[in-house]
Amino acid sequence: MTAALTFLAPPPGLAPHVDFALAPVDGADGLFAMRAVDDAELRLYLVDPRSVLSEYAPVLTDEQADGLALETPDDALILVVAHPSADGVSVNLLAPVIVNRSTGAAAQVILEDQDYPLRAPLG
Repeated sequence: MTAALTFLAPPPGLAPHVDFALAPVDGADGLFAMRAVDDAELRLYLVDPRSVLSEYAPVLTDEQADGLALETPDDALILVVAHPSADGVSVNLLAPVIVNRSTGAAAQVILEDQDYPLRAPLG
């Protein structure tokens, strides 16, 4: 299953790209590769936080939800950017990627007034 994502604005560091393909990584439950449609070399790894952090429950502002045309919480697919390093893998919990499951509209949002770390280590 590969999903087409169209970001409302280019994700940080990925301008000018807004169109991406999201595909699960074989053998790694909850891990996805997101590649730019126009540049397959441009790739980010995204993690379904429910597969690694059961307590993660970000709250979007009305403006963020409206921008993605989310009518209910179930409309949203929440993913977090993974950062592999020599010390292990961390995930950005402060700026999740939110996808409208129906339309493929996506945005990387910054959570306001929520105490999530920019780099949370995965154990």
